[in-house]
Amino acid sequence: MTAEIIAIPRAALHEQVAHRLRQMLVENRIAPGAKLNERELAEVLKVSRTPLREAIKMLAAEGLVELLPNRGAIAVELTEDDVRHTFEVMAGLEAQSGELAAQRITDAELAEIKAMHYEMMAAYTRRDLPAYYRLNAAIHAAINAAAKNPVLSATYQQVNARLQALRFRSNQDGDKWRAAVKEHEMMIDALTARDPVAMRAVLASHLGNKLSVVIEQLRAAQSERQTPAKA
Repeated sequence: MTAEIIAIPRAALHEQVAHRLRQMLVENRIAPGAKLNERELAEVLKVSRTPLREAIKMLAAEGLVELLPNRGAIAVELTEDDVRHTFEVMAGLEAQSGELAAQRITDAELAEIKAMHYEMMAAYTRRDLPAYYRLNAAIHAAINAAAKNPVLSATYQQVNARLQALRFRSNQDGDKWRAAVKEHEMMIDALTARDPVAMRAVLASHLGNKLSVVIEQLRAAQSERQTPAKA
């Protein structure tokens, strides 16, 4: 398990550590079901145990890790039912965000989202999945912010935290990744046209397609675990 070493400012140290751990979980550098080794993580992130433990508590509150009595913390591994139920809620939140954003987005917000989209397309061309995903997530967050509904935003962030790792891995299939890019182009078109109906439809479809990919991947991983290794 490796991570790029950076100097972390003392101010809000546990939040900085939580950001790094969140990224490691999303990018599967800490696998679902794996125990978070505090000694190893403290060495990798160049921090003491105190801010690390505070960061782990933050991630537990977000639903990304589970705290077990006398056993420490493990990365959450969602069941198929967990994933299906969470995506159902997330699809509604994304669709509502898109509809409101199309009605309320400012020219400056639209320009920023378009700029991130162009950067994301460049990352896609390079097949740089980590960079693509970070920009992808930023675009979805910016659309949510453009809806200008703080209750919606708070709920969105809480639910989306549980799905980030699965959304990241859903782009590892080339054909599915290409389809997701096309849907993002449709989002930009709908936002530019200030078309709330089209925006709601493309985001609902986008999340539905993500769910299908994620369920396929979960079943494939489960089947692989259940298949005996050949001698």
